[in-house]
Amino acid sequence: MALAYRSTEVFLQPDTKFKSKLVSKFVNCLMSKGKKSVAEKVFYDAMDIVTKKIGDVEALEIFETIINNVKPLVEVRSKRVGGATYQVPVEVPKQRQQSLAIRWIINAAKAKKGRPMFQRLADEIEDAYKKQGTAITQRENTHKMAEANKAFAHFAWSKF
Repeated sequence: MALAYRSTEVFLQPDTKFKSKLVSKFVNCLMSKGKKSVAEKVFYDAMDIVTKKIGDVEALEIFETIINNVKPLVEVRSKRVGGATYQVPVEVPKQRQQSLAIRWIINAAKAKKGRPMFQRLADEIEDAYKKQGTAITQRENTHKMAEANKAFAHFAWSKF
């Protein structure tokens, strides 16, 4: 009998503080070496800092806003046609938009050195809320790349 693979989306539980699956997904991506409680503490501490700085906006609303600000709409995919490889711009599926946004925010925070992770994450979240910072730059670069290669969009007719 063949194994049936299921999406982990079905098994994902909302986090305890905000009751949000998106936050839970972010914490899971932030987690390293199976230490979920450490990842949760880092995230919640970062969100506390950000809500104090920004003020009259709820933490969950801030978090959803930054994810939406960082989500890419288009990206380039390599497509081999004949002997040449083209960078073809394609629309990004909703699930991938979310996972790319989460990955870019976490990587941007990890790249900054010299301070505790919750402070670096708080800075990156605040920057993303203001539509600046490393994660937003990554999104803009992705969009620029797609814009520069839109002449090859007609190669996007087949699956990648």
